[in-house]
Amino acid sequence: MEIFQSQLNRKLSEALAAAGFPPAGDVSPATDPRFGDYQSNAALVLGKKRGENPRKIADAIVSRLDVAEICEQPNVAGAGFINFTLKREAVEKKIAEMLHDERLGVASATSPRKIVVDFGSPNVAKPMHVGHIRSTFLGDALARIAEFLGHDVIRDNHIGDWGTQFGMVIWGWKNLLDLESLKRDPIAELVRIYKETNERATKDEAVREAARAELVKLQAGDPENYSIWKQCVDLSMREFSKAYELLDIHYDIVRGESFYNDRLPAVVERLLKSGLAEMSEGAVCVFFRDIPELVDKPCIIRKRDGGYNYATTDVATVDYRINDLKANAIWYVVGAPQILHFKQIFAIARREGYTADFHHIAFGSILGADRKLMKTRSGENVPLHDLLEEGMTRARAIIAEKNPELAESERNEIAKVIGIGAIKYADLSQYRMTDYIFSWDKMLSLHGNTAPYLQNAYVRIRSIFRKAGAVSLREAPALSEPAELNLAKRLSQFAEIVPQVLNDFRPNILANYLFELANSFHTFYEACPVLKADEPVRSSRLALCDLTGRVLQRGLKLLGIDVPERM
Repeated sequence: MEIFQSQLNRKLSEALAAAGFPPAGDVSPATDPRFGDYQSNAALVLGKKRGENPRKIADAIVSRLDVAEICEQPNVAGAGFINFTLKREAVEKKIAEMLHDERLGVASATSPRKIVVDFGSPNVAKPMHVGHIRSTFLGDALARIAEFLGHDVIRDNHIGDWGTQFGMVIWGWKNLLDLESLKRDPIAELVRIYKETNERATKDEAVREAARAELVKLQAGDPENYSIWKQCVDLSMREFSKAYELLDIHYDIVRGESFYNDRLPAVVERLLKSGLAEMSEGAVCVFFRDIPELVDKPCIIRKRDGGYNYATTDVATVDYRINDLKANAIWYVVGAPQILHFKQIFAIARREGYTADFHHIAFGSILGADRKLMKTRSGENVPLHDLLEEGMTRARAIIAEKNPELAESERNEIAKVIGIGAIKYADLSQYRMTDYIFSWDKMLSLHGNTAPYLQNAYVRIRSIFRKAGAVSLREAPALSEPAELNLAKRLSQFAEIVPQVLNDFRPNILANYLFELANSFHTFYEACPVLKADEPVRSSRLALCDLTGRVLQRGLKLLGIDVPERM
């Protein structure tokens, strides 16, 4: 099923060739619906290049445009914009096709890739917190959309399960551990023994040295320390899994830092042997003398003391993902502060001859009401578990007020869908590089660009069908009213929007589309009676309602958000 935008682009290319012009510009959705549904600036682009009047060029293009099957006669506006207005009959035909298409018009990728999506990545022996939200939600949404488009996606949770902190954790385990507390709340107890050990180590040289010795023993493969480390990892993964289950997020593999330990010496030796790395003041470094932004920022892959770091592990990770997993695209969903780090890693990978499509998908921060990084009153990161629980509690209170007759079990299930969905949508509806302020009142509102508003639109549609009883949807809805036509045009754009999300890794494009769709539906619902209309109008409008519900449900699911049947 070819989308309107693709059809118009093809027709524009044919017209440009017929007029003797090279390819120029694309057809995009119109910025102002008063001028049509789509527009092209091809004439302006050509006019600037050729030093000619763009309106004359536009007239030459329009005279050769053969779009009568789907559009009214295109017109030229302003400095030379070509505007296209879809014919009602073409929109009716498209809606009829969508009604019987499980994919709602969205085509599969013509060149599917094997993509590793690296996201989430919490640290062992520490709780997941508000700082993990953006990577986790963004990575999950991008993985869902890429998979829906036909790519072979591998979700990798590159957990932080190795490093210097384990010397202190192991010393604390041996000297400070409270087994009952560990059984009751494992992560809290691991955090407690780490903090207490750290405090003691800052005051007592003997404790500091003892913790360092425990780390050395772990790195040397000491059975007791390895067993303690393994218990810490297992306990942490158990807690992480609870959060992922609540969030409906899954991973295909979990390859933490420890997975690559035995590969690190070979990485350093290989880079030294190839000349990509060199000794510098006792450390092994990769210099980027040919890259201006990195010229004074070497990447250390082995420290003076012989230890390795994140960069070494990430080079080994690239090797594994390309050579073992056979990936031809790797997406790292990691915060903006790591931009320099990934520029270095990607530069090393390309120097080694890797041609995979590398992307660092950076993002901004979540702020509190004070416009500073969101923290608890004591200055700690807000635990993710507490955040999710509060979201569900607040949603439960709203539901109890709006729909008090619901059974408690149903109320709890709906509260989970709404509370979790509200938190996810608040994040994903923002451009990923934007810092945003976390606001419960805003994200749980039934008005505005929020998940509850979209979920409520879906619930309203399901309510219509509960009242309608058994219905037979029309093959081809008749779009006689402006609100019907507007809604139908919006529905036809779903297939255009979904692939665009991956162009710059922006789920907010899909979120904003769904918000506009819900607005169009509410306008249609107010202007066009559905159940009270006579046939065949009633069936036609029910078909539009059905398709709107399916698009809302599918679109939100691609963002990792569910919809309730009632609210």
